[in-house]
Amino acid sequence: VQLQASGGGVVKTGGSLRLSCTASSSRTFSSYVMSWFRQAPGKEREFVAGMIGTGAWTDYAYFVKDRFTIFRDNVQSTADLQMNSLKPEDAAVYYCAAGPVLGRSVSDYHYWGQGTLVTVSS
Repeated sequence: VQLQASGGGVVKTGGSLRLSCTASSSRTFSSYVMSWFRQAPGKEREFVAGMIGTGAWTDYAYFVKDRFTIFRDNVQSTADLQMNSLKPEDAAVYYCAAGPVLGRSVSDYHYWGQGTLVTVSS
């Protein structure tokens, strides 16, 4: 599975962005957990949000709960991350990932997108 992330950019504090991840394989997309991670300079990659294949269960990191929402469309093979009320500390490269289980570890995921940069100006 190849993943392509897009939608990053520069936004002011309090603004919104929607990231999108498109998968190359439509036949198996619904069998994968889709998640978003982020990595700020000098920091480890961290889990942001994830959703199981059916969309029936989601998980969010505490620092984005009630601000970010993950969506998926199994027909279009996409997984989006709607980010609202952005803060300077949300600035990072955001990665989408696909794997068999909804985990919060990098090692839980087999496939990764190339990353898209989010910059939040104060």
